[in-house]
Amino acid sequence: MRIYEGSPRQDFEEVLRSIGAVLDQRGMREISITEIPEGFVVQGLVLDHAATSAWSDAYAQQHKETLTFVDDDIARFMEEALSRRDQPATDAAHRLDGGPYEQALRVIGHYMDEQRPRDVFLLEQDGAYVLRLLMSTQSGARHMLVEFTRDEVAGLVAQGPTGRTSGAPAAPAR
Repeated sequence: MRIYEGSPRQDFEEVLRSIGAVLDQRGMREISITEIPEGFVVQGLVLDHAATSAWSDAYAQQHKETLTFVDDDIARFMEEALSRRDQPATDAAHRLDGGPYEQALRVIGHYMDEQRPRDVFLLEQDGAYVLRLLMSTQSGARHMLVEFTRDEVAGLVAQGPTGRTSGAPAAPAR
């Protein structure tokens, strides 16, 4: 998926926000997201609650899961997310802001939209994010690394409602 070569409706903010909603629903943790020509490959840790011990006690095992989301999946996720946000919910805060990945990936996606990278890789651990963005420069393409600490992400998420009404929240300068 090359976001800026495709439909103007697609942008990192909405694409990553919708992927984040899916990750929140799956209970995935410590994720990595790699952009590929067809979409995104997402890896993360998930809990498998179906495991039992030798004494028949149920317990959860953690394992790595790899998902590939192609353009059609992303379009469906975006439509589902839009529909969910338009519906009344018993938990209005969750309806508007979503879960932790939906919130964090939205603000990180917004930062990426401002940078307009040609290719992205994102790694998250314990709420902190490292991005490797392939940028076009006058001397050719080069990678840029950007880090968002857990506190920076939380600050950007908190600024989000203000940013939607009066311009974009500012991302850390890197």
